[in-house]
Amino acid sequence: MNSNKIQLYNTLSRQKEEFVPINSSEVLMYTCGPTVYNYAHIGNYRAYIFADTLKKFLEYEGFNIKHVMNITDIDDKTIRDSQKENKSLKEFTEFYTEEFMKDIKSLNISNPTKFTKATDYVDDMVLLIKKLMEKGIAYKSSDGSIYFDIKKFKNYGKLSRLVLDDQKETTSLTPQKYSRIKSDEYDKENLQDFALWKAYDEKDGNVFWKNELGKGRPGWHIECSAMSIKNLGEQIDIHTGGVDNIFPHHENEIAQSEGVTEKQFVKYWMHNEWVLVDQKKMAKSFNNFFTLRDIIKSGINPVAYRFWLLMANYRTRVNFVWEALEGAEIALKRLYGLYAELGEAVGNVNEEYKDRFKKYLEDDLDTPRALTVLWDLIKDEKISPADKKATVLDFDKVLGLGFDILQKDIIPKEIIKIAEERKLARKNKDFKKSDELRAKINSLGYEVKDSENSYKINKI
Repeated sequence: MNSNKIQLYNTLSRQKEEFVPINSSEVLMYTCGPTVYNYAHIGNYRAYIFADTLKKFLEYEGFNIKHVMNITDIDDKTIRDSQKENKSLKEFTEFYTEEFMKDIKSLNISNPTKFTKATDYVDDMVLLIKKLMEKGIAYKSSDGSIYFDIKKFKNYGKLSRLVLDDQKETTSLTPQKYSRIKSDEYDKENLQDFALWKAYDEKDGNVFWKNELGKGRPGWHIECSAMSIKNLGEQIDIHTGGVDNIFPHHENEIAQSEGVTEKQFVKYWMHNEWVLVDQKKMAKSFNNFFTLRDIIKSGINPVAYRFWLLMANYRTRVNFVWEALEGAEIALKRLYGLYAELGEAVGNVNEEYKDRFKKYLEDDLDTPRALTVLWDLIKDEKISPADKKATVLDFDKVLGLGFDILQKDIIPKEIIKIAEERKLARKNKDFKKSDELRAKINSLGYEVKDSENSYKINKI
């Protein structure tokens, strides 16, 4: 295992901290996964690419990782949209779950140790809610719903740095005197008691459970607490997600989990920043989002999107424009081409370059500078092609850019050069030259398939 010090930025302390896992034999990691009510947009995928890169890096450093990612298949949105499509909740959510699985595969995101579906853990959620009620931290309202009393949790707001008014006057405030909020997602202004269990509403249709809490369904926040505790235990090392999850979701996870266990729930909270469009957060609610289907339709390899994100620090906001993604794909293709030129032999990993690569990643996963090491390595004439190849494959254990796949099916640089020339001819509407270049590619044993803005080369 690595003896160097790894520094990770902890949202809880708002500073970089040395990474020391709770148990040296295994790192416990939880990632807030998708709510499967639609195709995830590419802004969502930044969270999963970040978590995947972090996990790959820690494995690269010699740690064993137990990683859980949830699938939210029961919440306000899944119920609402499944009804719009006249489908059962299960049929509706399973479709989008399968699409999510296809997407992460195309982004070279490794599966976690375990995916957990919220609907499989309702009994565990009920158990946690009962414990919170027994401790007097949760209460049942007049409509039958059960709420978490945030005034009873003295450190509420410690992750998001939000301060409750009159927090010291907990004893003089009854639940009835404090406002409540039933919706799953809400704004920072809404420092209110949140729903753990939602009493049955006709709007829920046939989506409900009957148990000692009454007829109803769980709130969104309790789902992650239950799935994390059930699969990873009461205390975990790392919890990841987008910055939009800090409040209310992750704040509420802390309150629920620590309210039950009276132990620190998560040691390192790590959050990635937003992907913007026109300097605004990419979101379905703003209708300013793109999905991976849009990227694929435009002829761009989804891995180019992963590469583009790795060129920025995960805690930096990035503004998505198609030209930037196209530029990233050109750079990635160039890397692939340079790699292809190295030949078939695989030598030994260059330790000097490996040390530089690790040094940058150990500084809060600094992928932009780690990528500069990759470029420097490829250009270094003092390193043999075989050793370069071995070192690139070693780096790619973290970067996930697919050089291991290229190793199996490398497109020669000559073919790529002709294909790029042909792309320019098509752009200039010189279709005669385009056809001639296509024939030349075919004569060399390859075929080119066009899409709107790009192409794909296959061996015949």
